[in-house]
Amino acid sequence: MPRFADIADQLEHQAIELPSWAFGNSGTRFKVFAQPGVPRDPFEKLADAAQVNDVTGLAPSVALHIPWDRVDDVAKLAEHAEGLGVRLGTINTNTFQDDDYKLGSFCHHDERVRAKAIAHAVECVDLMDRTGSCDLKVWLPDGLNYPGQGDLRDRQDRLADSLAQVYRRLGDHQRLVLEYKFFEPAFYATDVPDWGTSYVQCLALGERAVVCLDTGHHAPGTNIEFIVMQLLRLGRLGAFDFNSRFYADDDLIVGAADPFQLFRILFEVVRGGGYGPDSEVSFMLDQCHNIEEKIPGQIRSVLNVQETTAKALLVDRAALAEAEAAGDVLAANGIFMDAFATDVRADLAEWRAGRGLPADPMAAYRASGYQERIAAERVGGDQAGWGA
Repeated sequence: MPRFADIADQLEHQAIELPSWAFGNSGTRFKVFAQPGVPRDPFEKLADAAQVNDVTGLAPSVALHIPWDRVDDVAKLAEHAEGLGVRLGTINTNTFQDDDYKLGSFCHHDERVRAKAIAHAVECVDLMDRTGSCDLKVWLPDGLNYPGQGDLRDRQDRLADSLAQVYRRLGDHQRLVLEYKFFEPAFYATDVPDWGTSYVQCLALGERAVVCLDTGHHAPGTNIEFIVMQLLRLGRLGAFDFNSRFYADDDLIVGAADPFQLFRILFEVVRGGGYGPDSEVSFMLDQCHNIEEKIPGQIRSVLNVQETTAKALLVDRAALAEAEAAGDVLAANGIFMDAFATDVRADLAEWRAGRGLPADPMAAYRASGYQERIAAERVGGDQAGWGA
């Protein structure tokens, strides 16, 4: 098996985008829980995100959600980000918090509502032109709760037409990243329920349309790493939304529920060419910190991805291929499990220290006093949260 020193340089390529909304208040379907020091605007969200990057060196960009992160002067927001040592990243659309979208957005039977949703996505592309963002991420809540509520095929046709209108607005350096989710808020039939639907819609659009894989958006028991392999094989894996779940779209800290699954996924990313300086696959977190503190939750998340990536890089690929070719089932599995069982935490601490980063990012953040300061300073105004 390779030594940590053999793969250490490859960790330099890792970048994990943070979601601005992870720093706001969130909760369950029953209650949103407020915390002291939560940001009141996108500028404060960026300040919190910068804390994660300062102690980990892993999170150089922040994804925005529109209209949650709409500001009067986006150039000022971008300048603010740069001053904090981060940059603005993916722009996410929102067609799930407006009364007009009760029965859908891109797939809606009413042309007025559909045009409104398309115009919103085009507005997001306009924003990308001003921020320098490369990716427009589209997740749609569209679907049906009851058989007979809508025509399944007609909705796919409307989806294709809506996406095509948005796609035509993209610049040459920009991508449309189409996310899928197999249920919720629609329960009978979701219009983009799986990777296959996202893939065929992207294929019809063109090369700059790619699939986003959210690790929580699958039925229990789904072999997610198989999907990762297939999309990499087809050249259409554009981005990850990393999180963790026990049952459905739980949006927990990535790697918390099933670290072995995260390892299997990242191994296929590495083996399939989805990691490294030449890869166009974006890593992003998409999580809700409902009861844990926001900034430490994001620090723990990016560290979990880094630790698991290191383990994936430690798999002895040559020995694995030899065992696979020989049909030696136990040897092959043993090689795989040896890498997963390797404790790389001390090596990573040394790796960080050698790059001027805190050996223990969580402890460094705790010692910084930042949490106490924002709790004292951010008094008054409306805290950011779901819908803001």
